[in-house]
Amino acid sequence: MVRSMFSGVSGLRNHQIKMDVIGNNIANVNTLGFKASRSTFKEMYNQTLRSASSGSDSLGGVNAMQVGLGVSTGSIDMVFSTGGVQTTDRQLDVAIEGDGMFAVMQGMPAWDDGDGQSQLYFTRGGNFYLDANGYLITSGGMFVMGMNMFDFTAVDNPVNLVTEGIGDVTTVDDLPDVLENINQALAPGMNGLGEVPEFGRIMIPLDFTNISIGKNGLISGLDRSGELVDIAVIPLAGFVNTAGLDKVGENLYLESKNSGIPSFGRPTDGKVGDLKSGALEMSNVDLSREFTEMIITQRGFQANSRIITVSDTLLEELINLKR
Repeated sequence: MVRSMFSGVSGLRNHQIKMDVIGNNIANVNTLGFKASRSTFKEMYNQTLRSASSGSDSLGGVNAMQVGLGVSTGSIDMVFSTGGVQTTDRQLDVAIEGDGMFAVMQGMPAWDDGDGQSQLYFTRGGNFYLDANGYLITSGGMFVMGMNMFDFTAVDNPVNLVTEGIGDVTTVDDLPDVLENINQALAPGMNGLGEVPEFGRIMIPLDFTNISIGKNGLISGLDRSGELVDIAVIPLAGFVNTAGLDKVGENLYLESKNSGIPSFGRPTDGKVGDLKSGALEMSNVDLSREFTEMIITQRGFQANSRIITVSDTLLEELINLKR
C-alpha cells in the first residue's frame, strides 16, 4: 500500500510537468515562430518479488513477479513542424518555409574588432527592423548575420569582397562555396574563427529605398540614382538535430552538444528552405490537440490522486484492525 501511494505521488508530479508543458504551448499560441513541446512518460523502477525460472522435464517455466514503483518523465521534445504563414505585406518581415534558422548575434563578432564576448543565436522569428545605424536587427536588438555585398567606402557600387580563405562575393551565385567555408570556420564554435568579415552584421545604406528580401535571401534596394543594388544575403543555418537546440527565451536557440554544429546554406538550395518576404511564421501549436491532451492529463492527475486516497483508506482499515 505504501508502494501504491508513492506511485500515485510520482503520477501527480509528472502529470503536473506535462500540464506545465501544455500550459506553455497554449500561452504561446500566438508567438511568432514558436515551436510546441510535448511531454512523454516512462515507467520507473520495478521491485522483483520472484525471479523468472526456466522449464524442466516436470514443470514449465515461470515468469517473474514484479511490482512497478511509479512513473517518470521520459522526455520533453520540441516539435519543429512548420507553423502557418501569415501575410503582413511588410518589407522586412520574412518567413522560413523549411527547416532552416536565421543566425543572429549579440555583441560585435571577434573577427570584426569585437571583444570576444559575442554570442551567436538562432531564431525562426523573421520580424526584422533597421536601427539608427542601418543594421538589420531583431525585435530584441540582436544583429541579423549574413553576407554583406555592398561597399560602404564607395558610392552606390557593390564591390568584389575578397578575404583570404573565404572567397569572392560578387553575386548571389557565389554563395555556396563561400558558405561552405563559413561552415568550416564555425564548426569549432566561436573560438579561433580567424578573419571572416564578409559573414557579419548586415548593414543597409540609410539612403536606400524600396528595400526587399528575395526568396533566395538576397537583400536589394534602390540607391539615390534609382538603380537596383544588391546589398546583402541572409543565409540560413541547418542542424542535424534541430530538436536538440537549447531554448533561451525571446524566440532564440543556442547550439547544444546534441544539436550538431550549424551548417549554413543559401535559401532555395533545398536543404534549409526558402524565404517568403512580407510574411511571418506563426506558432505551430495545435489548440485542438493541446486541449485534448489537457483533458487526458487532467484525468490522469485525478486518477493518480485517487490512488493516494484509496491507499490511505486501506491503511486506515488496517490500523482499525487493532480495535
